[in-house]
Amino acid sequence: MQTGNTAVNDSAPVAVTIARGDGIGPEIMDATLKIITAGGARLALEEIEVGEKVYERGITAGIEPGAWESLQRTRVFLKAPITTPQGKGYKSLNVTIRKAFGLFANVRPCPSYAPFIATKHPDMDVVIIRENEEDLYGGIEHRQTNDVMQCLKLITRPGSEKIIRYAFEYARRNNRSKVTCCTKDNIMKLTDGLFHQVFDEVAAEYPDIRSEHYIIDIGTARLATVPERFDTIVLPNLYGDILSDVAAEIVGSVGTAGSANIGDNIAMFEAIHGSAPDIAGQNIANPSGLLLGAVQMLVHIGQSEAAESVHNAWLKTIEDGIHTADIYDPLVSKEKVGTDQFTNAVIARLGTTPKHLKPVSYHSFTEPIKIKLTPRHTAKKELVGIDVFIDWRDGVEELAKALKENSNDNLSLIMITNRGQKVYPGGIPETFCVDHWRCRFQAASTTDVISHTEVIDLLAKLADAGLPFIKTECLYTFDGQPGFSLGQGQ
Repeated sequence: MQTGNTAVNDSAPVAVTIARGDGIGPEIMDATLKIITAGGARLALEEIEVGEKVYERGITAGIEPGAWESLQRTRVFLKAPITTPQGKGYKSLNVTIRKAFGLFANVRPCPSYAPFIATKHPDMDVVIIRENEEDLYGGIEHRQTNDVMQCLKLITRPGSEKIIRYAFEYARRNNRSKVTCCTKDNIMKLTDGLFHQVFDEVAAEYPDIRSEHYIIDIGTARLATVPERFDTIVLPNLYGDILSDVAAEIVGSVGTAGSANIGDNIAMFEAIHGSAPDIAGQNIANPSGLLLGAVQMLVHIGQSEAAESVHNAWLKTIEDGIHTADIYDPLVSKEKVGTDQFTNAVIARLGTTPKHLKPVSYHSFTEPIKIKLTPRHTAKKELVGIDVFIDWRDGVEELAKALKENSNDNLSLIMITNRGQKVYPGGIPETFCVDHWRCRFQAASTTDVISHTEVIDLLAKLADAGLPFIKTECLYTFDGQPGFSLGQGQ
């Protein structure tokens, strides 16, 4: 994987796009730039405006059209937190940038800084690696009936392989011993099932690294109670979003967590917390999250010596008890300081290493992790049926009768479900139903292949009969294996 900003010599600055953001963003960006510059970072900065002021100018993406040119040119983005106005259809800037530039991997280290930052888990040292582009975050939603909203969950084989392979490569590079995968494939057997399957395939290629899988609910519970059992965790998008915040919170503070968003060509680095407008301009914000995001950036662009110097100076500052208000604890802290004082304290400790916390070492990291996908066999795909979704407010027996009367000779009604539960044939009256029905049609023999012409004929008959279908899903087999789930209870 390459960003266009690889290892550089001592005198060559690397072009980086920055955005100061909203709320406390400008303060913590100033602090971060001051520290990393003092630590030896060699950067040529280009500044763009994103966030609240851009939204208020009527640009719903939160980023000016011209700003994209800077990101395409530098291929590295250091972004302070922004404020997204509520309502009016504003889109998440983070999601927009991640998807536009293919930033498929979100990397969030969550180590314990005990006893200097309070936590119940002093031995915790977890890295969350979250898939960043797919899953429910595709944002493909529809209102289909009076009662029902839909959000499509999309999991792809290439997307799963990229993030899982990245997790193993990250673990290997950083001398980590285990990668854990979490899904809900006992329920979502096709989508989460694919992610789990690809995890097992990729894990077999890394015999030097242990692998394991948890169902997401028990995995989350164990992360919250015994996080020292985990090392590197790789997850689909939604689960990763939740677990990364859980991990950051239980380890001590979201205010100290940095985040990297890595793509094949471009990368974005940020803090995980918000813009905190209520404390903006008061010189009390903790710049640590953005600073540690910037450390990840320096490693990414090949300036590992500066990254190492800054990170160890920050650890020494924390260890010396110089703390901002959000992490101040009178039992362990020695001095409560503001943003400026904390910044100066870190700079004063450049060139030192912590004595109690584990020093970091990045000196061998000279280029980004590169990912190469495995060539895949293209399966034989055959159409064997169709699910027709109907907006219907009467009973299921009346619906089944109307469907049968208006189907064609080659496609038979074999099942109706409501919210996934089979209600025809053989449903029970206690099942609660809404106005959204999945009606499955297949050929008389499950091995028969049908044509799209036959599907169109069926839909035309249903339309002529006044049956208000709202959506269809073609049913395919792939090398003879069904590419669709059964109804619950089927």
